[in-house]
Amino acid sequence: MPLATKLRPQSLDDFVGQEHLVGKNGPIRSFIENKQIPSMIFWGPPASGKTTLAEIIAKEADAFYRLSAVSDGKSDLKKIITAAKENKKNGNKTLLFIDEIHRWSKLQQDSLLPLVENGDITLIGATTENPSFTVISPLLSRSRVFIFNEHKDTDIVKTLTKGAEILGLKKLNHELLIHIADLSNGDIRFALNSLEIAAGLAKDKKITKEIIDSSVQKSIRYDKKGDEHYNIISAVHKSLRSSNATAAVYWITRMLQAGDDPLYIARRLLRFASEDIGNANPNALLLANVVYDTCHKLGMPECDTALIQLAEYLANSKKDNRAYLASHQAKSDVKEYGNLEVPLHFRNAPTKLMKQIGYGKGYEYDHDLQNKKSDQQCMPDELKDRKYF
Repeated sequence: MPLATKLRPQSLDDFVGQEHLVGKNGPIRSFIENKQIPSMIFWGPPASGKTTLAEIIAKEADAFYRLSAVSDGKSDLKKIITAAKENKKNGNKTLLFIDEIHRWSKLQQDSLLPLVENGDITLIGATTENPSFTVISPLLSRSRVFIFNEHKDTDIVKTLTKGAEILGLKKLNHELLIHIADLSNGDIRFALNSLEIAAGLAKDKKITKEIIDSSVQKSIRYDKKGDEHYNIISAVHKSLRSSNATAAVYWITRMLQAGDDPLYIARRLLRFASEDIGNANPNALLLANVVYDTCHKLGMPECDTALIQLAEYLANSKKDNRAYLASHQAKSDVKEYGNLEVPLHFRNAPTKLMKQIGYGKGYEYDHDLQNKKSDQQCMPDELKDRKYF
């Protein structure tokens, strides 16, 4: 049995972390103590205790069922529905835990609504992705959403200490435990697995920092299609806007190290060059195009310096978002006014009839003017005084 499984908490007293939820005044602790469990969505990073807490809560239910949104579907749910309705007739409570609920389709999630609403089941759904985007609104409105934080180093060290005792490790000082906790990036399961691997490599059960470093790679929590992906690319954009080159390079490097597509990052930097710099420095857009082409030709890992070079340039460049604002104002006008007529003097008149009805009449050819600039009306009548710049 893996060490992480051996140390899985069996009660709230054993549970580590998430004090804001299960501490002395935590809402979930209150639910358990009062034996009033509502439907809930647990949102947080991997190994933050979502499944473990659901299993602890399950001890308060008369019947507990567990589904995985990855491997189980509607046919599996139907069997549970039948059992849950029978349990309800007998006055028993049914708790259903769905792991990775965000992977279920909208139709599959819809099938849960009447069960939750009628009290046939109490639902606990676990997700690593933002439920605002991945769980249907009607289900969210019938559930309490609780956010799980990644574990603190103190939580991880506490658990590692227990793990070291089980493994019979010698001379595992506090600094080594802290080092493993730092490498785990808030993931207790990763920390325990790392300790177990290191113990298997150590001679005479003596673990050193070198053994830990040689057997474990630092965990980087990142989902290229999930919430963390968009959080970090947002941090890139906002760091550039704040003219902070160091921060922008850090966030870009986080994405690259996690295996994100450098072309995706290059596209976002292209957008930034136009949206936030614009004509304050037209060369920014030119350089961004060159760097995109460089990333396409080189790929990883060689293209990383080109992205970093561009990020520094964009961060230190003058900023101008007038093109971005003009785009939004123009879209707003198009949406509000619809298909406005082109002024007659701006219309071409290739036929005699079109000339007779006024097409092109009064048009001023700017090149014929001394200052090369006319004051003629260029916009529809309804927007003739509109200025985007």
